[in-house]
Amino acid sequence: MDLTGRTILITGATDGLGRRLALDVAAAGATVLAHGRRQERLDALSADLSEGARVQTYLADLASLEEVRSLADAVAADHDALHVLVSNAGVGAGDERLRSRDGHELRFAVNHLAGFLLTRRLLPLLRAGAPSRVVNVASVGQAAIDFDDVMLEHGFSGMRAYAQSKLAQIISTFDLAQELAGEGVTVNALHPATLMDTTMVRETFGSARTTVREGADATLRLIADPALEDVTGRYFEGTREAEPDPQANEPQARAALRELSERLAGAA
Repeated sequence: MDLTGRTILITGATDGLGRRLALDVAAAGATVLAHGRRQERLDALSADLSEGARVQTYLADLASLEEVRSLADAVAADHDALHVLVSNAGVGAGDERLRSRDGHELRFAVNHLAGFLLTRRLLPLLRAGAPSRVVNVASVGQAAIDFDDVMLEHGFSGMRAYAQSKLAQIISTFDLAQELAGEGVTVNALHPATLMDTTMVRETFGSARTTVREGADATLRLIADPALEDVTGRYFEGTREAEPDPQANEPQARAALRELSERLAGAA
């Protein structure tokens, strides 16, 4: 894998899958734009990257849409083009219903709205870097969105909140891929591996079933495999193309989620 000359932004790059991806693409010659929520973890990642690696770090809390906008603006100020955006940062399931700084249900805000807004604001850079790729790290855990109660104010379940937010990622993946068809920007989503050995998985389930290496290999395939240069609007489980929850293919659900996301994120 030779990624010399490629500029790759990875959100949630200081732990788990994101950290592994940052180390791998840096070793392959890419310029790594590493996002994190804590500066000390960003500093530790920079220290662990291979000698001579090109890395820039960006601090932002994706639970704040204002900080998402600032992140996009900072990347745009530093770079004229972007070749890969990996939306990896996320919040796992939990028992407590939490709100983002903007007042939205936290999992929907971080797992979906933040990536939606960041991608939209970075589209000029992705178009400038074409052929370029957007890779959304979703999950096999999916639940249909209840558009009458997206924020789950009634009968909250942390697992449902997580699963709904992950399906929202996939729906938006399909929608944006269709919008960008023919522009040289591909958009795909994947479930990297089941219950990888990450902090989020251990805190939620107590133990892991697969390695971060397995998930990283599946994600790197979408980042760098030349055979996938023109593949867009797909969902993968590992390296296998799969079908997500049926709602992902409903035109009315795509339109409803787009309208809601643009309104909540101020990205119209």
